Amino acid sequence: MNKSLKIAVEAAVKGGEAIMTVYAQDDLGVEFKDDQSPLTLADKKCNDIINSYLEKTEFPVISEENKLLSFEERKGWDTCWIVDPLDGTKEFVKRNGEFTVNIALIQKGKPLLGVIYVPDTKELYVADVRNSMASKFKLNEHSVRAEDLDFDKNRIEPNRELSVAVNVVGSRSHMNDATSEFVQSLSNQFEEVNIVSKGSSLKFCLVAEGKADVYPRFAPTMEWDTAAGQAICEAVGLEVISKETDEPLLYNKENLLNPWFIVKQA
Repeated sequence: MNKSLKIAVEAAVKGGEAIMTVYAQDDLGVEFKDDQSPLTLADKKCNDIINSYLEKTEFPVISEENKLLSFEERKGWDTCWIVDPLDGTKEFVKRNGEFTVNIALIQKGKPLLGVIYVPDTKELYVADVRNSMASKFKLNEHSVRAEDLDFDKNRIEPNRELSVAVNVVGSRSHMNDATSEFVQSLSNQFEEVNIVSKGSSLKFCLVAEGKADVYPRFAPTMEWDTAAGQAICEAVGLEVISKETDEPLLYNKENLLNPWFIVKQA
């Protein structure tokens, strides 16, 4: 296994274990950032653990919970990690289980590796874009020896055949008029349009494993929200396309805010 991928897998799972220790408490330690988005003790604990693993590599880290360096410092980075230690903090606070740990390795703006861990269900998604490999594992505990994972046996594939029905995955927290209009437009192409609601980066995973067919995101996201999910989708042959450029989303940009995008078949 690629050394970097091994480190990312083990970092995500151990970070998820820390998240669940906080999740079990009555007090989640919720604070609010300047933009009024929630921050919990779990975000901080998981971030510390992930940083401790990724420090073993030669690549710098962009994390939602790290101090953000200026583009002048970042623009020379050929390769870097992009991390969201707790994606779906709102779902975490609601205690609905739909939150994830996201870790991606980026080279020249494009995802190479992606790991998404779902601590509440112990589901683990792992992708290597260069080898067109994406797999899903169900762990028994928050512990894993990455070299023991059987990737061929646990590969995932998207739904390649769209017929009379299409399943559209949407956000539990960010459904808006533009998304509703897109969904309505699909009714002109398909007899049946079903909405699959899901929080966090799980939306990417649903499309990658064929449980949904398209994911329109016409609301703000940051690079750490999407990098790992894009890696998993691209590894199975899907596209994550910017509505601004009609090209795949790029990373370590001067502005880490993503444009609107659609996850779909190539």
